Amino acid sequence: MNEMRAVGAFIGLAIGDALGAPLEGLPPAPIAVTEMQGGGIHNTLPGQYTDDTLQAAALAETLVRCGRFDPDDFARRLVLVYRAHPEFFGPTSRAVLDLIENGLSPFVAARTAHEARGGSRSNGSVMRGVPVGIVYPPDEVREVSLAASRVTHFDPVAGEASAFVNRMVSGICRGEEVDAAFRQAFAACPDPELRGLLEDYRAYPPEPSLDAVLCTHCAVRVFMEASSFREAVERAVNLGGDADTVGAIVGGLAGARFGFQAIPASWLEVLSDREELLDLARRLWSASRL
Repeated sequence: MNEMRAVGAFIGLAIGDALGAPLEGLPPAPIAVTEMQGGGIHNTLPGQYTDDTLQAAALAETLVRCGRFDPDDFARRLVLVYRAHPEFFGPTSRAVLDLIENGLSPFVAARTAHEARGGSRSNGSVMRGVPVGIVYPPDEVREVSLAASRVTHFDPVAGEASAFVNRMVSGICRGEEVDAAFRQAFAACPDPELRGLLEDYRAYPPEPSLDAVLCTHCAVRVFMEASSFREAVERAVNLGGDADTVGAIVGGLAGARFGFQAIPASWLEVLSDREELLDLARRLWSASRL
């Protein structure tokens, strides 16, 4: 396990989230955003991240402090950050966390919200999953990814989308070449729709969608076609749409590939809570398994 890759994956997620936050919910920017700025639908400050990073940090704390994935601990941490920043959370996670706070167990709450809302195939569990890829080796990633997804997203396809990204992160952090990591993630994915989009990912335009499958395809394609961390994340966020989430997923993948040292200093300097996030990233690396 390479420390610079592991730290790069976690901090890259936060960087992509923060760079994309002012562009969330908007059409593609007429002039590409290349530095941290504020504004947008949440009126964020430059370098301020959203629930992508809040949820990823909650998952990271669970993995570090429990030494394994614990759904009840993770749910408790999600409720805490949700209550602190409810404005950032999407409707699926909000519905589930309200139910958990009212006493339902995570999986029951996720199923209840799924049935009440008519689905839960949104990308919330994909955007936060990178810590699973950092901590767990490739052959253990899928099972943990599915369990972590089910805390809020009952739809199994959301879990498979998360598992695909996390498998790539796990392999790359442990020295796999990018193409090999992609092939292994594809081989481990049983979902026909996800496989259909990703098998020849260049055949479909990248859609920065709230849908877990479309969002995963978008992020994977942008990442696979990029030659640097900056290129990957800039392209991801400037697609608009769910820019912070696509930025977070691409940032996690690109951080694993290019390493922490590849993150532009001008982005890192203004990242909110930078030192706390770096400390958590290092603790994740220390908790990682070969």
